[in-house]
Amino acid sequence: MSLPPLVEPAAELTVDEVRRYSRHLIIPDVGMAGQKRLKNAKVLCVGAGGLGSPALMYLAAAGVGTLGIVDFDVVDESNLQRQVIHGQSDVGRLKAESAAATVREINPLVDVVIHNVALTTDNVMDIFSGYDLIVDGTDNFATRYMVNDAAVLLGKPYVWGSIYRFDGQASVFWAEHGPCYRCLYPEPPPPGMVPSCAEGGVLGVLCASIGSIQVTEAIKVLTGIGEPLVGRLMIYDALEMKYRDVKVRKDPECPLCGKNPTITELIDYEAFCGTISDEAQQAAAGSTITAGELKAMQDRGDNIYVIDVREPNEYEIVNIPGAVLIPKGEFLNGSALEGLPQDKKIVLHCKSGARSAEVLAVLKNAGFSDAVHVGGGVLSWIKTVDPSLPTY
Repeated sequence: MSLPPLVEPAAELTVDEVRRYSRHLIIPDVGMAGQKRLKNAKVLCVGAGGLGSPALMYLAAAGVGTLGIVDFDVVDESNLQRQVIHGQSDVGRLKAESAAATVREINPLVDVVIHNVALTTDNVMDIFSGYDLIVDGTDNFATRYMVNDAAVLLGKPYVWGSIYRFDGQASVFWAEHGPCYRCLYPEPPPPGMVPSCAEGGVLGVLCASIGSIQVTEAIKVLTGIGEPLVGRLMIYDALEMKYRDVKVRKDPECPLCGKNPTITELIDYEAFCGTISDEAQQAAAGSTITAGELKAMQDRGDNIYVIDVREPNEYEIVNIPGAVLIPKGEFLNGSALEGLPQDKKIVLHCKSGARSAEVLAVLKNAGFSDAVHVGGGVLSWIKTVDPSLPTY
């Protein structure tokens, strides 16, 4: 459905702006009025990573007058495969500052606002209130639900995108005119059920495909042209090169945007989504060791059996010496249990500790009461034991 323009047009375009945006101006649907609306618009990008990179670059090139960037992370070499707003010289630099520098290089006429903070329930409402539209480039469920809830409570539209391996999704959530994210996904998936991009990977160019769709939708909403993805979910399969969209209806019983909302303020999103399950938290309590403690066990020749519960492709990138690869899925379906030694202490690890905690709960329930896992996983091993190993 077509919607009215989100923002009013600016008073005028300068000669430099007319020259810069001339290819927009000769499109009848955009024209002077549309470009003036873009100039007057304030857009916030949540995240300057895979989706935030193309989104920020093309929003800047399009002439969005004010661009906000919220990100507290620093550029890592593993980011460069897909986060094209950063370069090799930016490694170790704050992402928000690196992204802002690129935006200013693309278009010095854009006013860039840096929010070098983690987005939390304490600051999200204040930060969002200064913008007309939000572009969500987050990669975890807790932040996604928080972005959605804050946008709904403030009456603001936001453009959502999601990527994983070769698949992408995008939509526009605007409770005033259609469904919100909770209408599509009422509950988050069980902890550990959906791997993150850091665990499962993502085709770098997929970020550009979905990020550019997000920018297209943002421009449409800001200027009031076309039919934005309100009430529709666009699904992209890069391997098959297929796009399809499905209708998403507003849920009248939605606890946030429905007829009788029960969520009227921000909640504890970490608790709502659960970083790991209650069973995993209970299993890890008192059964978590450090990477240094594992190294000491190995050096002493302790009778231990070290298991890496990551995926084979992760194991190929980097692994802890002596660890046997048995992916998490083989524990969840029970096939790994019968082959485990009964006369050795089981030590589990993954990349950061979340997956190994889930497997630890399985082992505890199966009778391996003295099993432990390595808090921080491979990343902790690299940081504290062997910094020469590659990270990912």
